[in-house]
Order: sequence, then structure tokens, then C-alpha cells
Amino acid sequence: MSPTALLVPTFTQMLQSLSAWLDKAAAHEQASGAEPDDVLTKRLAADMFALAAQVRFTAFQAQEPVYRLRGDALPESLLDVRRAGWNADATPSSLRDAQTCIADARAFLAGLAPHALDEGAERPIALELPDGAVFDMTGEQYLRDWALPQFYFHAIAAYAILRNHGVALGKPDYVSHMFAYLRPGTMPQDR
Repeated sequence: MSPTALLVPTFTQMLQSLSAWLDKAAAHEQASGAEPDDVLTKRLAADMFALAAQVRFTAFQAQEPVYRLRGDALPESLLDVRRAGWNADATPSSLRDAQTCIADARAFLAGLAPHALDEGAERPIALELPDGAVFDMTGEQYLRDWALPQFYFHAIAAYAILRNHGVALGKPDYVSHMFAYLRPGTMPQDR
């Protein structure tokens, strides 16, 4: 499977799910009498980023590999998404902002040509982390060992924060894209 064929649908599907989770979170907050945007301040542990940051990091991680595989520098607008994640505790945010961030990432992915990333599989990637660590790998190694795990880490953190906060999410919400493949008549409630 080519890098483009793997990443674009994978990231797009999970971003769609993340958007739906936030819709459920807003409804949950309203039903409980809370301000819907307050859910963005929730976190799993004191030393973890809050939901607002996890959403931004998920959107960032969906776009970063495109630039790395093409050999392009990350644009300032994408770096702003990452900075907004780092500063989410200090900068007020809203569910509308979070949904816009997700929608922008989805639109970016939708605009890619069918084989946009494929030539980057063998490209040398130097991944420099903010703490100074540098990892040297091929594009394929970067996708497998960094891009996909990082993306899913932040998406799953967002899911876990919402579940922990009482939002009614379950496995069908996490893998909602699978229902496109469901054999008719095989859902347990259909039997």
C-alpha cells in the first residue's frame, strides 16, 4: 500500500470520528447544564495535555507527514496549530475552534493528489524534537514508527478524556468508518 493510500483515508476517518466525538461532548455538556466549551479543559492526568491540546495535536499530526514526505518545510500556519496545542492551557478555546481545526486538516488532506506522498517513502527524514533529540529514518520508517503512532496517541487521548468525563462513547464511535463494510443483517440488534 502506498503512503498516500494509507495515510489520507486513515487520518481522514479518524478526524471525522474526532469531530463526531466533540459533537457528542457538546450535547453531554449541555444536558448536564455545563458550558460546552469547558470540556476542552478536561484531561486524564495533571501532567497530560487537556482535550483542547489533544485535538490540535491530532490535526497537526495528520498534516505534518505530508510536508515531511514531500521534503517541504512545515508552514507557519501548521506550526501555529502545534503552538496552540502547547499553549492550550493559557489560551482560551472553543468547540467551534476545535471543529475548525479538524475541518481544516480534513480539507488539507482532501486536496492532495492521489499519489502525492508516494515518492517520499525512501526520502531521508530527520525528525528533530523540541527537546533536541534527532531521529534519522526513511519516509517509510517515519510513517510506520512515528507519524501513525503519534496521530493515534493524540486521537486516543482525546477519546479517553471524553470517556473519562462521562461522554457516551463506545467502540462503534471509535471505528465508525467500519460500518461502510458491514454485511447487511449482521448487526446484533438486526438479528
